[in-house]
Amino acid sequence: MPIRLSQLFVRTLREDPSDADVQGHRLLLRAGYIRRAAPGIYTWLPLGLLVKAKIEKIVREEMANAGSQEVFFPALLPREPFETTGRWTEYGDNLFRLQDRKKADYLLAPTHEEVFTLLVKDMYSSYKDLPLSLYQIQNKYRDEARPRAGLLRGREFVMKDAYSFDINDEGLEVSYQAQRAAYERIFTRLGVEYVIVKADAGAMGGSKSEEFLSPSPIGEDTFVRSSGGYAANVEAVATVVPKEIAIGSQPAAVVHDSPNTPTIKTLVDLANDKVKKSDGSSWSAADTLKNVVLALTSPEGKRSFVIVGIPGDREVDEKRAQAAFSPSEVSQATEEDFAKLPALVKGYIGPTKDGKQFLGLKAPAAIKYLLDPRVVSGTSWITGANLDQKHVFHLVAGRDFTSDGIADIAEVRAGDQAPDGSGDLELARGIEIGHVFQLGRKYAEALDLKVLDENGKLVTVTMGSYGIGVTRLVAVLAEANNDDKGLIWPASVAPADVHVVAAGKDDAVFAAAEKLASEIEATGKTVLLDDRAKVSPGVKFSDAELLGIPKVLIVGKGLETGEVELWNRRSGERRSIKLESALSEI
Repeated sequence: MPIRLSQLFVRTLREDPSDADVQGHRLLLRAGYIRRAAPGIYTWLPLGLLVKAKIEKIVREEMANAGSQEVFFPALLPREPFETTGRWTEYGDNLFRLQDRKKADYLLAPTHEEVFTLLVKDMYSSYKDLPLSLYQIQNKYRDEARPRAGLLRGREFVMKDAYSFDINDEGLEVSYQAQRAAYERIFTRLGVEYVIVKADAGAMGGSKSEEFLSPSPIGEDTFVRSSGGYAANVEAVATVVPKEIAIGSQPAAVVHDSPNTPTIKTLVDLANDKVKKSDGSSWSAADTLKNVVLALTSPEGKRSFVIVGIPGDREVDEKRAQAAFSPSEVSQATEEDFAKLPALVKGYIGPTKDGKQFLGLKAPAAIKYLLDPRVVSGTSWITGANLDQKHVFHLVAGRDFTSDGIADIAEVRAGDQAPDGSGDLELARGIEIGHVFQLGRKYAEALDLKVLDENGKLVTVTMGSYGIGVTRLVAVLAEANNDDKGLIWPASVAPADVHVVAAGKDDAVFAAAEKLASEIEATGKTVLLDDRAKVSPGVKFSDAELLGIPKVLIVGKGLETGEVELWNRRSGERRSIKLESALSEI
């Protein structure tokens, strides 16, 4: 039976909703695919469910082809497994926590590594049971501080998460590649443009990690790529470390008065006005060492500090800093923080004081001093003297100061060198649609998942984790497939294969449309039939544009001469064809 618009639970909107800030989200709301229930939470309507179901069907088929079996876990989970792995606190405020009537702690699962691990532990005990791959398609919950862009960043969303279990690392690599290949097939079948990039494992842990990103100007993720094939998100880019410079007879460090120079720009202006470079060139921000004080808040709420020295022509990248200091939350130190750190002279912070190494501050607790990878031995800098209104010139790394370690948290720029030497980097934005991890033994060790190997010895199982954002894919497809009139779904996910429009008042038009819809469905295709009486052709055409089914057949005035109109929404082409050839044409 066709889907009849006269009976379908849908209400299209002519105006953009005021709370929708990206085009794909606006169109999903206007076309009646979803409705907002609360910030970051959406109700799925019949048309939206049809699109989501088609995505899930493709996912299930390719998971089966990859040898993965489907299970289904509850979304409401007990605290204990997450307490064991440390993620009850590591997730911080992003976790939805609740208690039952007996005051036992539960959570709404943001992900399911722990319970997958425990399920396999409960059922399997021998290497003969492995390799094993399980997956589910399930609702997930994360208390996003700023849900935005509709389905792209919500508090409740549907994800396909798969997990592999192997006896050794060689087996994990095979499982990982099988899932990775399945993802490529899934996204190709869906018609989604994607880039595979090296990624940071983040709170998931593990070793190897790759993201599948769909390039988009509204994407929240910045990634880089080179002409030679390197690709990574910014969190995973390793700065190319320059060669060390011979210290030799470099000028001695000199402290200069630098009144009213708390910023890099004011410092560079003063340097060019008061202090000449030995080679006659001008000072620039790249000659300065900016010392940034960061506050780190642990999942338990403990606040500590770190100072990072980076070249003055760079800024701290928030995501890179978050990845470097995870699971702590990272923020800039506040005025209140500086009041508690009297040893630091704001605006004039540096790694020396009175020419002496100034590390391991004790007020109120030890503060580590870390350096950008570009600050190698022999490099010379202008930086704060830790004295009010004073800076040090010719301060040489390795001679005048050292550090407690490296922090690769400065912004990545277009033109930077790729870590693998494959050329200059270019920056782009993308939406994460999938992520694959080699988890290794992190969760298996925490939850004691072991099996007997072929020698009868207990060994810890190694795991992989593989996620796809199902509901996010609906948004990604809507964002990438539209025009100024409405959605234009790829055929693989459209809620119907053909949209038949009865565009007229005569009974003959409606009868012909009904007959045509039945004949199309008899071939195995699905039909959305606009059989609404007392609705003008103009409204029906506008709705056809908005709903976005790529093939539209219009039964109207041409019926008198035995013709209907075939409308390709993607190309915009509209042409008359004979009614009897309609089936073969589509």
